[in-house]
Amino acid sequence: MRIIQIAVGPKQVPLTGYLQDITSDGGIRNIRPSVVICPGGAYRFRSERERDPVALHFLNMSYNVFILDYSVKEDAKDLNPLLEASDAFIKIREHAFSWMCDPTRIAIVGFSAGGHLAASLAILHDHALVASKQTIKDENNRPDAAVLCYPVITGGEYAHQESIGWVSGGDEKLRALMSLENQVSSSASPMFIWHTVTDASVPVENSMLLALSLRREQVPFELHLFESGNHGLSMCTEEVGTPHPGCRQWVDLASTWLNSRFHHNL
Repeated sequence: MRIIQIAVGPKQVPLTGYLQDITSDGGIRNIRPSVVICPGGAYRFRSERERDPVALHFLNMSYNVFILDYSVKEDAKDLNPLLEASDAFIKIREHAFSWMCDPTRIAIVGFSAGGHLAASLAILHDHALVASKQTIKDENNRPDAAVLCYPVITGGEYAHQESIGWVSGGDEKLRALMSLENQVSSSASPMFIWHTVTDASVPVENSMLLALSLRREQVPFELHLFESGNHGLSMCTEEVGTPHPGCRQWVDLASTWLNSRFHHNL
């Protein structure tokens, strides 16, 4: 395995890539799909539980994996995390040949506030405000798919106030823009979404509002709501401290959905 790290976005935050070795063994692809992982943490920190354990799963699926240490707290304002995610996709596609990444099969995976970031790029990748602030002007920032795990979506009635507060920096126009259910257009990336109905931190309505908007704009999506489970389940295993056999199904469901989408693009 080769590990690379580059700086992305206005704040030059780290993007760390775990690149699979080239192999001559039969049956293993060398030009690989990739995922960019955005851990959660209310835009106040980045959760360790939603970082390496997730990366290991996708490495085991023969993907190349990138982890984005996007801006948090005071640095999360001014669209910085979104611009960092945008730059990450541009850079991965720029280096696709040397990193052995398939530039047409790059997904973004986000948890909670990281899910908001993932959804932001999936929805706002072509927004005029993003284009005006990008240090690199490019159309290669659209994810080919997005996997959203108990995502923060809305700045409205069901908002997770801390996440929306940090990412908007108290700017009402940015708060409105970051209410993503109101920003969906037909150019949004296909999305896999899962949430628990009993999530006491980020209400399930966040995912439901997004699904309704995706349906209205005819954007492909898959939505899974689990009857019970706390917020922040990550991989739902003993290793991450949140074993939950029922919700653990999301891992296989998302993996199957992602492989299916990427296979159909062949």
